[in-house]
Amino acid sequence: YHYFGSKEDLLQEVYARVLRLQQERLDAFADAEAPVEQRLRDAAADVVVTTIDNLDDAAIFFRSMHHLSPEKNKQVRVERRRYHERFRALIEEGQNSGVFSSATPADLVVDYHFGSVHHLSTWYRPDGPLSRQEVADHLADLLLRALRP
Repeated sequence: YHYFGSKEDLLQEVYARVLRLQQERLDAFADAEAPVEQRLRDAAADVVVTTIDNLDDAAIFFRSMHHLSPEKNKQVRVERRRYHERFRALIEEGQNSGVFSSATPADLVVDYHFGSVHHLSTWYRPDGPLSRQEVADHLADLLLRALRP
């Protein structure tokens, strides 16, 4: 804590560190030479796994984010929006090419998936019935089923 100027700086860095990791991984999946369905599935599963791997940090952030100043909150929202926009671009690529259904707007599909991701800390337990990879696979498969033409 003494390495940071304030608790607010620490809180922002906790979230930013996880988001940087997830952004790097999403960029790699999005840029891969693979069909869009595979790239989206890989990205959707990965964000679940990396969130579970950092579940304590994610839980602290989501419980405490209302303590951020408007300026810090805006910075976090900008970074998260950049991630969500890259994720949405994969969905739109699949919708525009006919691989995915366009019946549901891409923004709503993104909100659907990340609503699940952001609430993992309320129910996921490492000693529970599903491994982190099983949860990731189920949520990624749900996402793809929602996009099936």
